[in-house]
Amino acid sequence: MGTGKGPFRRLVKRLTSDVDQLDADDLSEHVEAVGARKACDCQSGEQVTVLGRLRSVELSPRDAVATLEAELFDGTEGVTLVWLGRRRIPGIEPGRTIKAQGRIAMRDGRKVLYNPYYELQTAT
Repeated sequence: MGTGKGPFRRLVKRLTSDVDQLDADDLSEHVEAVGARKACDCQSGEQVTVLGRLRSVELSPRDAVATLEAELFDGTEGVTLVWLGRRRIPGIEPGRTIKAQGRIAMRDGRKVLYNPYYELQTAT
């Protein structure tokens, strides 16, 4: 018996898996292909490069300190991207794929990158 990575096994998986799971698997494979790290493997304090799709983008209320927060999902886990002093950034919108670099921190039990360097990715 093979390792389970043959073409027939992949076809059966694609035909029987949930669409969200297939999308997560594709994102996870793309992360490794471009040399980024999976979010699930990142630890607090590490300098990392992550790649994923923005699930949500939230603007701070008008009366609060200006911040823009976006949840990046790479197929394994989410990372919150926080830009301090910004209310909008052109191109940062839900559904967009980006590569972000920075130092992982923890906030309320979630992984966060503050003021990350980022690159907008073209559709694949």
